[in-house]
Amino acid sequence: MAYLKQTLSSLPHRFKGTQSLFFRLMKWEGCLDADEENVNFARRDELNRTHNEEKEEQDTTMTLEFDVSHQDPGYQSEAHMQGAQIKLITTWEAGWNVTNAIQGIFVLGLPYALLHSGYSGLFLIILAAMFCCYTGKILIACLYEENEDGQLIRVRDTYEDIANACCKKQFPKLGGIVVNVTQVMELIMTCILYLVVSGNLLSHSFPYLPVTEKTWSVIAFVTLLPCVFIKTLSFVSKLSLLCSLVHFIIIFIVMSYCLTQIHQWSWTRFRLSIEFEDFLISVGVIIFSYTSQIFLPTLEGNMKNPKEFSCMLNWTHFFACLFKTAFALTAFLTWGEETKEVITDNLPSSLKTLVNLCFLAKALLSYPLPFFAVTEILHTCISSSNHSDYRAPLFIVVLRGLALLFTLLMAIFIPHFALLMGLTGSVTGAAMTFLLPSLFHLKLKWGKLVFLEKCAAISLFTVGFLCSLAGIVCSIKGLIETFGGR
Repeated sequence: MAYLKQTLSSLPHRFKGTQSLFFRLMKWEGCLDADEENVNFARRDELNRTHNEEKEEQDTTMTLEFDVSHQDPGYQSEAHMQGAQIKLITTWEAGWNVTNAIQGIFVLGLPYALLHSGYSGLFLIILAAMFCCYTGKILIACLYEENEDGQLIRVRDTYEDIANACCKKQFPKLGGIVVNVTQVMELIMTCILYLVVSGNLLSHSFPYLPVTEKTWSVIAFVTLLPCVFIKTLSFVSKLSLLCSLVHFIIIFIVMSYCLTQIHQWSWTRFRLSIEFEDFLISVGVIIFSYTSQIFLPTLEGNMKNPKEFSCMLNWTHFFACLFKTAFALTAFLTWGEETKEVITDNLPSSLKTLVNLCFLAKALLSYPLPFFAVTEILHTCISSSNHSDYRAPLFIVVLRGLALLFTLLMAIFIPHFALLMGLTGSVTGAAMTFLLPSLFHLKLKWGKLVFLEKCAAISLFTVGFLCSLAGIVCSIKGLIETFGGR
């Protein structure tokens, strides 16, 4: 997959004179977070509206009802006030969605991260899983408050609601605006990246055809046109499952080949000394391969049994950690110092072609997730004026069509897009994953937190700040070198 690195060829290289795809992707952290990378269901409480689909299966469709054990009796969400219908998802479906978010494109760069981080990289893979799982839990905890009887009541629905609750005294709406802008930036950039990658994959999968990479991106765009008609979260969940299955196929092919080369494995290939700048970027690749916080509030709110959310988050992160450690370790032990930035570049040409096609399918299946989320956020913001035309089905289709076209134009015409995206992602990704969950938890729960919980939140805030700062510095250096070298 050498061509995948050319997708972001505008970026200056920091290692061995070639571009570092996954290390650049780290700089905008959240998008793949996005793999799909991070990307699944970041939208507000209206994300699952069926848009007048009255013929859904009756056994899995229900009208929103909030009882005292789950929702504050004095609180009504927009969906509830509009009488919206929500097709709730099972714990397994929620688990697949989280898995899709944390088993994204970053996984293919983990062996290269080990090359630059040595033994500490293995420890970081485990530690990052624990950190990201914890920030997900404390973010969901901010949705709840205790009533007079000590029972937890869900009084907020979305990430935006949490932000507004923290800022309601000084700036009642500022927190929600910041969170919404951050979500839209991450999600739209993720959509653009998938179009860029799809065009590049097609271009190098069929090099004998006289078609440019931009033309292939347009062809990929055409295959994604049905996205404007996706109406339910349930359908998006099915695409998430398919995307995860394709991802497992890719990883299975790579690991199977590595196991055939077990006679070449050597633990002496691990480095004891590391370069500081390389190590910082490796940290970013590892940490932000686990990000899914941007989707969790809505995801938890649409589960049939929200009480199982914490358990689901535990086992998804546990298996992701186990899986990533095994994959990164076997791949690095196989190729050692020859490990490529995209591990599939190390494969024989016959296997590489198969993986390319699987990777293309993964990119196309990943696109609807962030696209559906970002268009729902935009539509909710626009329709807040209560103008009836903004809620018409035709308006929704037109809005999605314009958003889809915008991602194509950005993918084709913006120079050095990936580098600019890295600078933005260094801020938005770290903020949504570490900074805001920790800050909100301290703000809303300070009086109820024990000393260790306060220390944990402050420590995670510090980690997020340092990761964000490192990504910003690397991205700015890249921009200066790229534009200054003209």
